[in-house]
Amino acid sequence: MKRGAIRVLLAAVIAVGGTDAARAQVAPPPNSPPIIVPPPVIIPPPVNTPPSPPTFGSGSATPGRGGPSHSDSGLYIVTGILFAVIGWAIGTRFFGNSPPSAPPVFGPSDGGGTLPPPVVTPVQGPGGGNGTLGPASSGGGTVGPYRSAVNQPPRGETRFVPNEVLADTPLDMDAIAQRHQMTCPETVRVRLTGHTLHRCLRLANQSVSDMISALASERIGSQPNYLYIGMEDQPGGGNAEQYAPEKLGAPEAHRLATGTGVIVAVIDSGVDPNHPDLAGAIAGSYDAANGERPHPHGTGMAGAIASRGTVLGIAPGAELLTVRAFNANSGSAEGTTLNIIKGLDWAADQGARIVNMSFAGPPDPRLKEALAKAMAKGMVLIAAAGNAGPTAPPLYPAADPGVIAVTAVDASDALFSGANHGKYIAVAAPGVDVLVPAPDAGYQLTTGTSVAAAEVSGVVALLLERNPRLTPKDVRHILTRTAKHLGARGSEREYGAGLVNALDAVTAAKSPGM
Repeated sequence: MKRGAIRVLLAAVIAVGGTDAARAQVAPPPNSPPIIVPPPVIIPPPVNTPPSPPTFGSGSATPGRGGPSHSDSGLYIVTGILFAVIGWAIGTRFFGNSPPSAPPVFGPSDGGGTLPPPVVTPVQGPGGGNGTLGPASSGGGTVGPYRSAVNQPPRGETRFVPNEVLADTPLDMDAIAQRHQMTCPETVRVRLTGHTLHRCLRLANQSVSDMISALASERIGSQPNYLYIGMEDQPGGGNAEQYAPEKLGAPEAHRLATGTGVIVAVIDSGVDPNHPDLAGAIAGSYDAANGERPHPHGTGMAGAIASRGTVLGIAPGAELLTVRAFNANSGSAEGTTLNIIKGLDWAADQGARIVNMSFAGPPDPRLKEALAKAMAKGMVLIAAAGNAGPTAPPLYPAADPGVIAVTAVDASDALFSGANHGKYIAVAAPGVDVLVPAPDAGYQLTTGTSVAAAEVSGVVALLLERNPRLTPKDVRHILTRTAKHLGARGSEREYGAGLVNALDAVTAAKSPGM
């Protein structure tokens, strides 16, 4: 009976093995992964096994080894078939009808059946390049972290156009705007950042905050269209002496460089191209603000950089790209986020090496991104530190880490009383009662950090003519290292590194160590 039980068990083993072997012989479907068949398990024979007893049945037997009879053989065959059927049924019941193309996956080290980690696929929503992820679609995987591009104005901030916002999305905004009682008359594709900005106006009694919230419900990022003002104060008298070039050491520096061939973009209120002091200085112009008569501010800044007539500019050989991004409003030059970005984008396409920004205003996420892209292209960014006074918070774009912020001093090196203070101030330049051109072949005295920034843009043009390989970081290092320290110890929040020295800076630009 024991021998019969053993034979039955052996038959079961043979049956199950036969089933597995049969499965292993099935060809996998095309393009399926290879089937990994584990090696056979070898069971060693028992040690000191006594001789097998005679087998059942009436057939002959060899001494010391049992031999099956014909009837026993038939029983074995029937039993094997029975267990094969049972094995097939068990396999089907517990393992299903899975095709052999999906075998167990073994780990790379121990063959222990470790599964690889799941692949997590972020699903991008309709916001495209604005950093907003939409809801997961069916079968789309896990949504990545939501990085908001919705920028409400800070509490108390009012320096923006009161009835419009900038929507940041590649989507067609017409239907979306209509749903929220808006209209979007202007769309700009910004090549610097790869974003598409829509200027959207309200059609109902909505606040800017309401408009931003409404667009956020559509998962569209937006922000106010911020306002920036030219940093020019009304002159309080003074004389027309051209002290600024001498104070900066520009005439001596002109023996080494005049800015020839260096392209400087002036993003401002437009420039009078017919002024005799600017004859031959303007290489191109772009109107981002839809053309009023030029405000005097832009012509003055262009002249401080590259005038070559009655007024001596700091870089009379430079080529100017003039951008009208500001319109006259209550006597001031006033520009918006969108117009400034449009001008910056155009200047980058035209190959500008320097961007003069003689204006200031609030922090702005979209402008900050555009400035970072411009700096990454090697463009040197220079801005007015601001005329809001010593206790005012930082103004932008000057306070952006990638921008060289310039403050203003007078003929005696005294700090302009209206200048902003702060850690972001890099250097100082003359900015009180400075003689510059004005529209219609006129001249004007101007005061503020605006003209000081324009003069430093001129000095940078001299540096880049002398050494075109300089990076924005190199330029900042040269300007601050060669500046004349002003004020008492610890006055960097007022004067930065001090008064720019054009001659020393241009000389250092050619030095190996800089």
